[in-house]
Amino acid sequence: MSQQRKYFGTDGVRGEVGGPVINAEFALRLGYAAGRALSGAHANRSGRAKVLIGKDTRISGYMIESALEAGLAAAGVDIVLAGPIPTPAVAYLTRALRLTAGIVISASHNPYHDNGIKFFSAEGMKLPDEVELRIEAELDNPIGCVNSGELGRARRLDDAQGRYIEFCKSTFPSDLDLAGMSLVIDAANGAAYNTAPHVFRELGAQVQVIGASPDGFNINKDVGAMHPEALIAEVARQGADLGIALDGDADRLLMVDAAGRLYDGDELLYAIVRSRLSVAPVAGVAGTLMTNYGLELRLKEMGVPFARAKVGDRYVLEMLNERGWLYGGENSGHLLCLDQHTTGDGIIAALQVLTALCRGGMPLAEWVGDLRMFPQVMINVPLKPGQDWQSHAGLAAAREAVEAELAGKGRVLIRASGTEPKLRLMVEAQDESAAQSCARRLADALSI
Repeated sequence: MSQQRKYFGTDGVRGEVGGPVINAEFALRLGYAAGRALSGAHANRSGRAKVLIGKDTRISGYMIESALEAGLAAAGVDIVLAGPIPTPAVAYLTRALRLTAGIVISASHNPYHDNGIKFFSAEGMKLPDEVELRIEAELDNPIGCVNSGELGRARRLDDAQGRYIEFCKSTFPSDLDLAGMSLVIDAANGAAYNTAPHVFRELGAQVQVIGASPDGFNINKDVGAMHPEALIAEVARQGADLGIALDGDADRLLMVDAAGRLYDGDELLYAIVRSRLSVAPVAGVAGTLMTNYGLELRLKEMGVPFARAKVGDRYVLEMLNERGWLYGGENSGHLLCLDQHTTGDGIIAALQVLTALCRGGMPLAEWVGDLRMFPQVMINVPLKPGQDWQSHAGLAAAREAVEAELAGKGRVLIRASGTEPKLRLMVEAQDESAAQSCARRLADALSI
């Protein structure tokens, strides 16, 4: 894209509450700018734009929600308030209710003192780039107000959670149930605290819940997909069959089995794809630069094309749409099943894994047992100001030697950190000692 964004990143606007963009004044301006950009051609048949707002459980959500609501109303946009609800629920409800757009107030897996604002289109997908740019252009204009007769109205969608619960359940086969299965759900004290437990209970599972007592400050704190230790301990304490860990906005999934083994996004994606392959061919799978090499090799053995996108579920989604594929994800737990939803959804991904286990009649460890994950070793090397690592002859030579040594048996990834003056050197090999040795050779070459 030729134009540079000033406020929008890869996942909307995000930052620390009280900072330059996550504050009441900016949210008011953003609401008005979005209202102006979404009106007109993006309005519904009645000639008015209508936008849904959902949020996670952060204390700052009240402030941001009110400011966005005021800005949208001043621009003549009607507002539907969904309250605390997962990010993928906003995508679903926006589409199901035939609304102009959806807004999520969340900073996902970040701590409570951060927050963010992201948008979904009427189709439940990321807003088109041209609309984001139009919003940014409107942000440079002063706030106005339509006349009193054209002001937007706000209403609360009282059954938002119930609608989403039914949608999630609809992605689980009607001829199956979870009777006899004991689950522990960790909702990360986040947006799914009052939806995820109901989904699995209503499908027949015996459910225990942790991380479901949000107080505005404890989202992602020592629980959820960012801190699975709490779930591992609770699964053991309850003697449960499986544990399901979500993050603050419930678009990320990790799972734990009765033995305390943690399964990351790569393994869970494999479980889903293997299940789909038992029914029909899979056109292809998208991962990222960080997807484990073991998954790539196993998919190739199964005749499934695999491609890597840049790190970020947004880029995985873009690749899937470009290639017409349905399945993809990140090892962090963002999983996309586009035959079920337009965006990543932790609850729905968990249901697809459980479908695989029910259909396959075996535990998760056995279902993914033929997937051999390669050990990953990462070394972070500090970069001097202005250091051009891409032209470093020693590093290039060492990389060439390592890649020749690992050909077909491992992988090298070298990338600069986006947040620190460091170079990240990652090596995957069939055994950890080889990965350690190769990574150290790369790091030593850079320091010469």
